[in-house]
Amino acid sequence: MTNYTNFTAPIARLLLALVFFISGINKIFSYTGTQAYMEAFSIPGGLLPFVIIIEVVAGLMVTIGWKTRCSALILAGFSLISAMIFHTNFSDQMQFIMFMKNIGLTGGLLLLIANGPGAYALDNRVKSE
Repeated sequence: MTNYTNFTAPIARLLLALVFFISGINKIFSYTGTQAYMEAFSIPGGLLPFVIIIEVVAGLMVTIGWKTRCSALILAGFSLISAMIFHTNFSDQMQFIMFMKNIGLTGGLLLLIANGPGAYALDNRVKSE
C-alpha cells in the first residue's frame, strides 16, 4: 500500500461509519419519534432496537476495521433497504436527496467490501498473527 492509501483508508472508513453511528445514537435519544416514523411505514416499532444495534455496532466495526467486509455488507444492505422503504417519495426533494445519500453510502460500502479495510484495521492485525 502507498502512503496515500495508508492515510485515506482509515479516514474513509471513519467517514462512512460515522453516518451510521451518529444516526444510531440519535435514534436512542429520539426513540419514540423514530418508532412512530417506522410504524407510519408499516415497519414494526419493535424492530428499532435491532436498527440501533446494527447502526452503532456495525458502524464501530467498520471504523476500527474489524470484520470489515461483513459489517460493510450489513450496512450496505441496511442502507439499500432503508432507501427503498423510507425515501421513495421522489416528489419531495428532501426524500430524493435522502434516497441518493443511501445509494451513495451503499456504493462506498461496496467499495469497502471489494477492496478491504486498508491500513490501520484490526482485520490486518488478525491476519498477521
